[in-house]
Amino acid sequence: MNKKLTPIIWPATAGLLAALLILDLWILPLGLPADAARGRVSYAIAVQEATPSVVSIYTAKLVQEGPNPLLKDLTFRRSGEPRPQRQRIERSLGSGVIMTKQGHILTNNHVIADADAIQIMLNDGRSANAMVIGSDSATDLAVLQIALTDLQPINLGDSDTARVGDVVLAIGNPLGFGHSVTQGIVSALGRFGLQLDTYEDYIQTDAIIHLGNSGGALIDTSGRLLGINTLIYGTNNRAQPANTGIGISLAIPVNLAVFVMQGLINYGEVIRGWLGVSVRPTGSPSSQGGTAMALAVASVAWGSPAQKAGIQMGDIITHINGDEVTDGRLTMLRIAMLKPGDNIAISLQRKQQSLELNAVVGILKDSQGLKTSR
Repeated sequence: MNKKLTPIIWPATAGLLAALLILDLWILPLGLPADAARGRVSYAIAVQEATPSVVSIYTAKLVQEGPNPLLKDLTFRRSGEPRPQRQRIERSLGSGVIMTKQGHILTNNHVIADADAIQIMLNDGRSANAMVIGSDSATDLAVLQIALTDLQPINLGDSDTARVGDVVLAIGNPLGFGHSVTQGIVSALGRFGLQLDTYEDYIQTDAIIHLGNSGGALIDTSGRLLGINTLIYGTNNRAQPANTGIGISLAIPVNLAVFVMQGLINYGEVIRGWLGVSVRPTGSPSSQGGTAMALAVASVAWGSPAQKAGIQMGDIITHINGDEVTDGRLTMLRIAMLKPGDNIAISLQRKQQSLELNAVVGILKDSQGLKTSR
């Protein structure tokens, strides 16, 4: 009986061994970092690609010190002579990302706010003073520029394609140590309500960041920029500029950061789109049956693009440009990133009627925009 089975077993065994060899040498390494085929997972190539584009930022600010009430001088008080004010230099640090060959650097606004001097240290050892091109407190972003040659701008990724579970790397200047790398995964997308900034759409990761990482790069495993590391969620249950990481780190998506940067470079400010309605989450009948989330119009600004398009209080907005709208903050952000003059298609329900309206995006001014009600 064994002799009869031998012609069958050996070809089957040989086929299985060949399949395993193909899996090991061809199929399994696909999508893994270089060196994975040799039994070692490494992101060294991605880090080497991105590190020359990440800079360390050192700032100095002259601070006036008031008189110390515990050290009041009786002589000065009796003579009426004013006590001389003392000055001290307050130093801080952070990180930034080289975005153009012309020396534009993207960082956080809180890294350079009120600084009297800003020095940039490159990975290759060169340094230069930086000037502020512009800042945007609504997103906590700022653009600097340095006058150096042979700069390497970072390769851009697409934050809209990021997925929960993707491996990411944070590069920056933690605690002044210089270029350091930490690794994690994308823990969540679209985080908001964590900061006082108007526009929030954070990428949450568990890549540990510390004081000095703010403004640094969050990259994918190909070395492409996915976001600007900005905040951590601290032990006091609130978001704060990176200080000591506990595994809940927040980054501004690169698509939003580039939008802000282009506005600051081209116009000196960020020009945002405006629709002019206040909305609140609500449910609407779904085409598949049941109820889908939508946005109920709570108010319409007089003379706004929304009013001119025919939107009324009580309307239920279900789609904008064909995309479902379920989150007022995210919708506000998407409209703000449109260019004034752009046409947008708005699908809504008014009582039992479905309507398709078109609006022309206006220019956002202070205290305007699509507001959310909770």
